[in-house]
Amino acid sequence: MSEKPSVLFVCVHNAGRSQMAAAWLSHLAADRVEVRSAGSAPAESVNPAVVEAMREVGIDIADETPKVLTADAVQASDVCVTMGCGDACPALGEGDSPGKRHLDWKLDDPAGQGVEAVRPIRDEIRARVEGLIAELAPEGRKTAK
Repeated sequence: MSEKPSVLFVCVHNAGRSQMAAAWLSHLAADRVEVRSAGSAPAESVNPAVVEAMREVGIDIADETPKVLTADAVQASDVCVTMGCGDACPALGEGDSPGKRHLDWKLDDPAGQGVEAVRPIRDEIRARVEGLIAELAPEGRKTAK
């Protein structure tokens, strides 16, 4: 792993779970981790209920745009976290990227849900991201500039 670990969050549309995970990691780890998110079939925009749920906790993702998953993003990342995309994310196969750490977080999909349903998903993602930070970039760890 590089001096500054990098994490790629992937879900199908890159409009909900992966956007929340990327926002939490950027917010909580500050500059200690490089953060990416992408989707195998990106939506036109981030889910409005997701934007609202994140705004409630002081994180603004209204200007984020779903991005397409690329092999380059996978190669540039130390950890690849899938969030329910299964076979829709073939670029993330274990054999395709040796040396990468792969995690699959089973989380409810916020698509089509109101903000009330998104809040528990948001909070579960935060807890998982906090665990990931504790492993990859604990508070006292120095990173290369």
